[in-house]
Amino acid sequence: MKKKTEAAAVAQLRMGNTHPFGGLRGYVPLGGGEERIYRELRSAVPVVDAAIGKLVRLCGGFDVRGRAEKPLREFLRTVPCGRGQQGVDAFLAAYLDSLLTYGRAVGELVVAGERLRAVCWGDVTALEVREGANALETELWGPDERGMMKKLPWQELLLFTTWNPEPEHPYGVGLLRGMPFLADILMKIYNTVGVNWERAGNVRYSVICRPEENLDPAVARERGSQIAAEWARAMEDGKNGTVRDFVAVGDVEIKVIGGESPILDSEVPVRQILEQIVAKTGLPPFLLGLSWATTERMSAQQADLLTSELWAIRRTVEPVIRKICRTFLILEGLDPAVEIVWDDISLQDMAETARAELYRAQARNMEMR
Repeated sequence: MKKKTEAAAVAQLRMGNTHPFGGLRGYVPLGGGEERIYRELRSAVPVVDAAIGKLVRLCGGFDVRGRAEKPLREFLRTVPCGRGQQGVDAFLAAYLDSLLTYGRAVGELVVAGERLRAVCWGDVTALEVREGANALETELWGPDERGMMKKLPWQELLLFTTWNPEPEHPYGVGLLRGMPFLADILMKIYNTVGVNWERAGNVRYSVICRPEENLDPAVARERGSQIAAEWARAMEDGKNGTVRDFVAVGDVEIKVIGGESPILDSEVPVRQILEQIVAKTGLPPFLLGLSWATTERMSAQQADLLTSELWAIRRTVEPVIRKICRTFLILEGLDPAVEIVWDDISLQDMAETARAELYRAQARNMEMR
């Protein structure tokens, strides 16, 4: 008897397109402009890219509690996520990265043979988000073979999360909103600094020869040509590694073009712009490598504020994690009751935390006497 083989897993969000310019097929007019700006912003301003990466890592991991927690833990540790990644932590990192960058993230549960085979994340910029029959339903649309947008068939297998959604449309608001204007100014400053230093390192000279009074114009032109030729020869010898003196007769003045103009100080405007960008991320400056104070450290107030931001991100993605766990347990015929237990967020110095615990214990001991 021939053994029955299981059907191959089919993904909706990842269509093995090998065309080198496959983006032209899925082109949607007036779509994706804002997303491209955010990608360029992360590439142009390393502080922004580092801030998003640190927020993703600071969110930490989680554990599960339930009657079937042992097989669920093994599944979450070994589930394929595509792109050579394995484990739900890899999926969650990419999911959070998209959520913070674009304000929304999308994923997919790949089911085959009545079992959950993989959990993949998708490119949210290639999809359209539309409201369903009522305000509580959201539909995801993707391009077909002809580039036309169509409703994806298995909506129940898709994972979708928005960050700070607005009431007028189903799209979320990313962390980078408001930064393109500041980043444009910052790039102009950096580009100008680079151009100025390139000119300062590649000096241009102005050679002025004042001829004697009542000198014949033809003789003056000839003398000027000789001085120009000798100056050019001296400069060429300098490029070749040999030193040659420039000797001229008469009143000759040599100046560096632009040498009198000082280079503008960019420290103050750059810091003002970076302060606005760092304030939007919610991270202390020293975590991003910005040492604006000699004794800068994370205070208790900063740690509490950052902890609240991280817990807000966790609460946003927790329904997606719970859906992944429940889908696996139901398809495996196990009890779907599950509890998500996040790892503790530790941002303060361990010694300071232990000292605070000691003080609290001493205070309770004194109250009991």
